[in-house]
Amino acid sequence: MLHVGLDVHERSSAVCILDENGKKVKEHSLRGHPRRVIAWLRRHVDTPFQICFEASTSYGYLYDELRRIAHRVVVAHPGRLRLIFRSRRKNDRVDAAKLAKLLYLDALPAVYVPSAEIRSWRGMIEHRHRCVRSRTRCKLTIRALLRTHGVETLGRRRLWSKRGRAWLESVELPDEISWLRLEGLLADLDHFDARIGRLESILERIAEKHPAVALLRTIAGVGIRTAEAFVAYVDNPDRFRRSKSIGCYLGLIPRQDASSDTNRLGHITKEGPGTVRQMLAEASWQAIRRSPTVRAFFERIAQGRKDRRKIALVATAHYLARVMLHMLKTGEVWQEDQMITA
Repeated sequence: MLHVGLDVHERSSAVCILDENGKKVKEHSLRGHPRRVIAWLRRHVDTPFQICFEASTSYGYLYDELRRIAHRVVVAHPGRLRLIFRSRRKNDRVDAAKLAKLLYLDALPAVYVPSAEIRSWRGMIEHRHRCVRSRTRCKLTIRALLRTHGVETLGRRRLWSKRGRAWLESVELPDEISWLRLEGLLADLDHFDARIGRLESILERIAEKHPAVALLRTIAGVGIRTAEAFVAYVDNPDRFRRSKSIGCYLGLIPRQDASSDTNRLGHITKEGPGTVRQMLAEASWQAIRRSPTVRAFFERIAQGRKDRRKIALVATAHYLARVMLHMLKTGEVWQEDQMITA
């Protein structure tokens, strides 16, 4: 079987092919869209082969297309490859050759590739999250504009109610430019409200097809948005051998520099999907308020000290992630009367 390394970009790509003994038999560079690489492989490689390439924004399309012609497709983790490819000489051909060599040695740090349906679901979740952030920025800009002109506003939540919106449309500002800014910001706010509403209605229909979302919502403080994001990104819970592995995947474990008797722990790694990590932190605050079990865990880590509350919140988010993965694996609902030690 041949081993093919592919360094692919939007407008150019490099291919390196090794034989069954690890010797280079062909090397080629192509200009144009990645689909030209797929066509070139169909024409010039008639022997069964396995192929690898680095994960990028188009990895899903490439993976689906290459699976139709290759015996095996491996998508490499680009962050870990940087540690392997710490070289002073780097170009597309060299990278393709190194990928092919690592594939031959079976030493590639591979990533999990979900189905096209799950990738689409994840994309919808991320799109909604970006719209919510844009809407929040819009609201903050409106408040800043009113404060700039010394306008006394309503309460934090009342300002975005129907009564608050009517008040915003009738507020008097000292100049026309400021009023035009406010008018444009209110139009943007309506736009984001309508778009988020449409996205959430679609996401709710998708969530109804996944019983795991309803299962995770039995946890006090975990809403539909957190549950669906967790289910979409975990996808197959059996790919995590231990429940503690979910913390590494979501970037909720501390950085570590250990050698001999020295063990330095730093901030969390923040690897993996940041959207899920943020939603878990928000859900943790709700769970701390509503669940005695989660509150007891938080207080045990916080030790009654204000300077440990952020540490305790991250630990609680990690705890919730382990519990949620455990529930997905076993199908058990949340039980308040006993702490699940996943």
